[in-house]
Amino acid sequence: MTRILVLGGTAFLGREVARQAVTAGYDVTCLARGSAPPPEGVMFVAGDRDEDDGLHAVAGHRWDAVVDVTLHPVHVHRAVRDLETDHWVFVSTANVYEPGAGLDESAPLLEPFTGERMSAMEEYGPAKVACEEAYRQSGRTATIARAGLIGGPGDVSGRSGYWPWRFAHPVHPGHPMHPMHHHEYGEAGQRAEGALPEVVVPDDPDYPTALIDVRDLAGWLVRAATEKLDGAYNVTGPTVPLGQALAAAAEAAGSRARPRPIPPARLAELGVSGWMGPASLPLWIDDPALRGFGTLDTRRAVGSGLVTRPLVETFRDVLPFEEARQDPRRCGLDDADEARVLREA
Repeated sequence: MTRILVLGGTAFLGREVARQAVTAGYDVTCLARGSAPPPEGVMFVAGDRDEDDGLHAVAGHRWDAVVDVTLHPVHVHRAVRDLETDHWVFVSTANVYEPGAGLDESAPLLEPFTGERMSAMEEYGPAKVACEEAYRQSGRTATIARAGLIGGPGDVSGRSGYWPWRFAHPVHPGHPMHPMHHHEYGEAGQRAEGALPEVVVPDDPDYPTALIDVRDLAGWLVRAATEKLDGAYNVTGPTVPLGQALAAAAEAAGSRARPRPIPPARLAELGVSGWMGPASLPLWIDDPALRGFGTLDTRRAVGSGLVTRPLVETFRDVLPFEEARQDPRRCGLDDADEARVLREA
């Protein structure tokens, strides 16, 4: 039986990889610190990769494949030193490329990080380059999966869940801070005929977005592990213009809310940024150098079995997770900011 070790395996992508590998009939072990339970049917082994001997509990076995999602080169160096395997599967990122558009796997990479542990997001791309190099120089085959934005159920960042959630919960024209409140509601608070809520969106409908469902990425990673695909692969969803992605989010939410396009310069004046963080609009970023992130050439991965589901399906399936989440979303506009931007734009 194929034996797969997942370094991690209890959260989001690693968990989905482990779940699908077990479902496919493989013998799966996860090594993690234990902050969350592993999927059913997975052998869990406690280990802290921040410790020099953190892999000792799995170091005495031979694995058909090892799947790793780490950010830190020191973790890779220890894995190469301590583990016996025929094949590595490393989840890297499209952030390893120098800024550009329409990149294939031969495009220039950033200079590798020279430290052992990244400490700031500015080091993220270079740190992943260093991790890639360590696995490729290990003397064994390695799948280097350069992933784009990953979304779907379990996406704690909220980047894939914000838009369907916001279209499902627009700031209603009756909200006391909404600009339509005084214009379209009478003294008795009755809604005027035809008044629909609006959703703040960037006025950049052609901005190229790309999102891969965590379930589709995990399925391809399991294939890469079992078929021992060697080399670098861009692994993300197809390029979809922002306007089309927002329409898919509204469809997934069953929403009649209307997009309210606001020019990027005005959004900046109102304190709204792109991509991630407080008062931000995900899937979009007002930086010409980063527009290529959503235009990666994925033909090599598609030719090796990558299949991606329609974006509306990912949005529809992530919405229940957003509705039930307890932790704060790490992106988007809260109701007060949404109303403020609608009022002041």
